[in-house]
Amino acid sequence: MLIVVSGGPGSGKTTLAHALAQALGCPAVCRDELKEGLVHAGTRAGNPDEAVRAAFFDVLEVLVRAGVSVVAEAAYQDRLWRPGLSPLAEHAELRIVHCRVDPAVARARIRTRLTTHPHRAAHADRALLATPPGPGNLLDDFTPPSLPAPHLHVDTTHGYRPPLADIAAFATGAGG
Repeated sequence: MLIVVSGGPGSGKTTLAHALAQALGCPAVCRDELKEGLVHAGTRAGNPDEAVRAAFFDVLEVLVRAGVSVVAEAAYQDRLWRPGLSPLAEHAELRIVHCRVDPAVARARIRTRLTTHPHRAAHADRALLATPPGPGNLLDDFTPPSLPAPHLHVDTTHGYRPPLADIAAFATGAGG
């Protein structure tokens, strides 16, 4: 299984990905954590986002080809991520979990993590908060992946709706 956890910035996707991976007993591969590792290592890539995206899909390909179920988390904007996800669907059953949250809640989460998570300096959180609300801002204008796979929308505003047990059932195919 390849369980894709998607959503805009501050939507709770990393927290959900780790909780879901633990509930399922499989690894979570999180794009932002790879980027933080790249920055931590002092790696100087020409385009760090492209380097991280390539590493992300390389790791996922190794895992799914080996028959490992994995939770893969990133802000999967359809136009940027579908080309990397589509080939993986040939090697694993794909499920997409899309996190949604009110943009005001997302902004509050981003402001909080800027002050409590020092590794967030690797990301564009400050620029994201400085961008005016509306079209073109990922907090307000996010296009999730549109692959031919089962999708589940999860509201993360106050916990998970549906609850984690239902999300795990969906992810394994037992819930839809």
